[in-house]
Amino acid sequence: MKRRFPWAGGRAPFLPLSCAAVLLTMSACSSGAGSSSSSPQEGAADPNKPFELSIMTVLHTPEVPNDKVLSRIEEKTNTKLKISWVPNGSYEEKVNSAIATETLPMAVYVGNVAIYNNFKSALRDGQFWEIGPYLKDYKYLSNLDPAVLKNSAVDGKIYGVYQATPLSRQGVIYRKDWADKLGLPAPQTLDDLYTMMKAFKEKDPDGDGKADTFGLADRSDLVYGAFKTVSSYFGTPNYWGEKDGKLQPEFMFPAYLDTMNFFKKLVDEGLINRDFSVTSKSDHEAFFKSGKAGVYIGCICAAPGYERDMAKTMPETKLDVVNRITGPTGKQEVWSVPGYGNMVLFPKSAVKTEAELKKVLSFFDGLMNPEVYNLVNYGIEGEHYEVVDGKAKIPTDAAKVAVNDREVRPLLSLRVGGPETVAGLKPLVENPLQKKTDDSMEDNNKILITDPTAAFSSPTKDKNGVPLGQIITDATYQYIMGKIDEKGFQAAVDKWRKEGGDAIISEYNEQYAKFK
Repeated sequence: MKRRFPWAGGRAPFLPLSCAAVLLTMSACSSGAGSSSSSPQEGAADPNKPFELSIMTVLHTPEVPNDKVLSRIEEKTNTKLKISWVPNGSYEEKVNSAIATETLPMAVYVGNVAIYNNFKSALRDGQFWEIGPYLKDYKYLSNLDPAVLKNSAVDGKIYGVYQATPLSRQGVIYRKDWADKLGLPAPQTLDDLYTMMKAFKEKDPDGDGKADTFGLADRSDLVYGAFKTVSSYFGTPNYWGEKDGKLQPEFMFPAYLDTMNFFKKLVDEGLINRDFSVTSKSDHEAFFKSGKAGVYIGCICAAPGYERDMAKTMPETKLDVVNRITGPTGKQEVWSVPGYGNMVLFPKSAVKTEAELKKVLSFFDGLMNPEVYNLVNYGIEGEHYEVVDGKAKIPTDAAKVAVNDREVRPLLSLRVGGPETVAGLKPLVENPLQKKTDDSMEDNNKILITDPTAAFSSPTKDKNGVPLGQIITDATYQYIMGKIDEKGFQAAVDKWRKEGGDAIISEYNEQYAKFK
């Protein structure tokens, strides 16, 4: 049975969110799965009664999970979960609606680092609980990485529990079966990438005798689409970079212009879906998975799943991944995140008391209990996975994969911490593509471009960052689509600076000088 529940009540502050906002909300309480700080709620008639908890989370699968695994998680954490599963394609709309109607629940999962930054003004205003002082009191939450917590802190204060992510999962996924047919080696440079994209459009790689394929599939996301990854190949800094001893935003560096020119060339030559600036994530993936495009640039973690799905209708499909691409500077570099890809925040409008906050934190402490962690990641032993050589072996036959996709895969949105901080089972990797993908993401750690402002704050950016960022986003797309020239793009940069950008530059550089 599908679990659909209303939002938790309570007034919530208006929070600025970017166009790409992804928000996951959950309220929870438990007696603690291994937590050292869980205690009966004051005044509760029955301290052993499961604590009710509301969640709104993004759904990355066609169906919501049934109760099979969720009921086990509830039992282990002594909670009653109330989850509203919202498809990825309509998530932003649902988030904005929740903000407009002031109905944020007790725990808010923020979709990515960029979106988290938009909450900082509200954090400073005291609208969310500061949880740093409490973490030491919990058996598992106390294991969170201090370096990652520091990267996520605002003015030195910790407000959220993070969901760990590899520092960089970025790279290139391509149709190896197409490349082999056309005699193309794995790309090593940006020129190689361009040559491959051009061949995938012009040389009938699928052999159907029709001009119905193109090179690169992309979407309307300059960060998690292809643009930022390609930009790092050109040598663009990661959001901010140093020039003449001062920090400047990435779009004020020549490499950013080089990236725009590269994408403009792809558009002009029809090597990319021309409407990519308004293409959704689901349509982006569909272009690649349906055999229309041969290159996907972004999170290479998707490669094994894509190959599995594509093989159902195109059994000849073979994918490969490349994480190192040499750019014009001769370097191999890729942008990185600060060690977390998602944060969980706790609004005071919904979490009314410290006692209630401790109950909510007990639930998240329970999620890091290895037994519960295994349930969230793999499901039920014997049904969804087997333990082989001390690792979780995930079934690969189609029927069992379908079951896992329905009953386990959606639950991954609930994870907190990560494999480095939780002593749960590690996956048994037998798929060669999966192993290469994992090895490539680990290899990225050697070639990272870090964001020098990751732990900095800017009051101006907190207040006006969304509209200011939209100025540059719009100008970037307009340049790529040929609607403005370099002079027009510079006019947009000047507008950004005049309307608050110079203040952001000043605020960041004041902190940078102290840091140096």
